[in-house]
Amino acid sequence: AAVSDTERVSVTEEKRTLTLCGHVGFDSLPDQLVSKSVSQGFCFNILCVGETGIGKSTLMNTLFNTTFENEEASHHQNTVYLRPRTYNLQESNVDLKLTIVDTVGFGDQINKEESYKPILDYIDNQFENFLQEELKIKRSLHNYHDTRIHICLYFISPTGHSLRSLDLVTMKKLDSKVNLIPLIAKADTISKCELHKFKIKVMSELVSNGVQIYQFPTDDEAVTEINSTMNAHLPFAVVGSSEEVKVGNKMVRARQFPWGVVQVENESHCDFVKLREMLLRVNMEDLREQTHARHYELYRRCKLEEMGFKDSNTDAQPFSLQDVYVAKRREFVAELQRSEEDMRQMFVNKVKETEAELKERERELHERFEQLKRLHQEEKRSLEQKRRELEEEMNSFSRRKVAAEALQACTLQSSITHTIKKEKDKRK
Repeated sequence: AAVSDTERVSVTEEKRTLTLCGHVGFDSLPDQLVSKSVSQGFCFNILCVGETGIGKSTLMNTLFNTTFENEEASHHQNTVYLRPRTYNLQESNVDLKLTIVDTVGFGDQINKEESYKPILDYIDNQFENFLQEELKIKRSLHNYHDTRIHICLYFISPTGHSLRSLDLVTMKKLDSKVNLIPLIAKADTISKCELHKFKIKVMSELVSNGVQIYQFPTDDEAVTEINSTMNAHLPFAVVGSSEEVKVGNKMVRARQFPWGVVQVENESHCDFVKLREMLLRVNMEDLREQTHARHYELYRRCKLEEMGFKDSNTDAQPFSLQDVYVAKRREFVAELQRSEEDMRQMFVNKVKETEAELKERERELHERFEQLKRLHQEEKRSLEQKRRELEEEMNSFSRRKVAAEALQACTLQSSITHTIKKEKDKRK
């Protein structure tokens, strides 16, 4: 007989609890999971945001008790760029692939309006790379190098007054994309009383500007007490140093001053131990989980919605990737046709403009030609008039010349006749 929907739901929701009569063995699942995780290794990615020279590299060296390769950055960077460095670390039998991303040139420009954009682009690019790997037909997520940022340590200058506009804008842009923990850097440069007031001021400004920083989880009974206590200490005031100073009978990491020694791992001097405890020893897995389940999931959902994917309802038809592909292809073809039509119309308009411009130039040339033609005809008439005048002058000159020659001949003849007559008279 057919089973109604109500009966099917009741059967599905019914839970049966059985008592085992002996040891079966699935209680070893946590051990199997630990063994598998240890064999695969872990990855952890830290983004350090802060101005040049604020102590980001020194704190990383202090945090992992090693010396990473450090390349000093100039204060004259035209733009902000991110420099990731990946290291393979091992402690006991646990392998950790650590990536430290430094923001080179952050806050060094005169115009700091777009200083945060390269950071956002880098975070989104890492999400996009992971999403593209997930969407592949042949995926290899088990050996994929996950470069998504798990924690962003934002270094605040110990001014003792308030946060800069750049700090507030940048943290507001980052809080929805990454787990954000603010740090007061170089806490040994500010007095204890001023530091306490500065912490209250920083948290007040973050709350009033709606900046959501990472809160250590309190849902696990094992870490509820310590995480609740540490949440009240945010932002951490830290001091970093790789130098060892002799205090009493032992060598400790500290900063030597003429007036005394600031011990890095002394909780009465700074919050470095609290940061290391919360970041590495208690909440590292939660940071990784929050990155995947919250920040990456938000990015993934937005990207899939942009691509046309949507969740199907239980009463509707099952979701079809082929339908989405066909719909997006039609949309793309329609957009392509619109672009082609726009380009064709633009080309026609350009041709018309060119034709009108050529016709205008042709008209101008024709008018110029007619003007030159008229000038030529006027000059031709003027030359013809001058030629006629010159010919008349030449004819007049010729007539005068002939008359002069005739007169000269008559005069010469008369002179000869007169001379001959004189000669004859003399002879007589």
